[in-house]
Amino acid sequence: MRRSDLESHTTLSSVTFTECCNSGFTALGAQSAEMESRFTKGKSAILERPLTRAKTEVSVSAFALLFSEMVQYCQSRVYSVAELQGRLADMGQGVGASLLDVLVMREKNGKRETKVLNILLFIKVNVWKALFGKEADKLEQANDDDKTYYIIEKEPLINAYISVPKENSTLNCAAFTGGIVEAILTHSGFPAKVTVHWHKGTTLMIKFDEVVIARDKTLDGR
Repeated sequence: MRRSDLESHTTLSSVTFTECCNSGFTALGAQSAEMESRFTKGKSAILERPLTRAKTEVSVSAFALLFSEMVQYCQSRVYSVAELQGRLADMGQGVGASLLDVLVMREKNGKRETKVLNILLFIKVNVWKALFGKEADKLEQANDDDKTYYIIEKEPLINAYISVPKENSTLNCAAFTGGIVEAILTHSGFPAKVTVHWHKGTTLMIKFDEVVIARDKTLDGR
């Protein structure tokens, strides 16, 4: 083969190789862009999404199934009604702590309550609406004890789909809600003990620590 032919062949080969590479990269680039478009179509970047997302609702049937499984799970690991209610309250505490952060940011612009009555109204209205889509039926204070308050629900949703056997008639699964309320109060700076009772339907009895009431009176200038 002549030298000129060899040089021409080499040049043609180089051009062909370059064109193949370019076309290959172009095809890969197009495929990559297509895949990216497929997976990101209709989705915004995480950092562009608003912090205060729209509220969502869970179907009652899904909630009933999940809560029923929670009760059965706890029941298989305890030996008394008191222990079962304690387990449910512990589960509620985890929910309450997380829910408080969400509601304070979403509905209170990060501001926390400083007065007893205000935090109780926040629970009666905001927390109940977030959990059950409605306000709690009643909020009352004990006549003879300034540390004790009651949140009353005539027909709490949390008990609507629970069948309590006769031998465990004292069981009130709203202990889960009591745990939520206790966690919200404690993490808001209002340490209290919340217990659940069968009275006027279901009553959550809230007993605040002495320091909470003393601080409240100081803020009122009493």
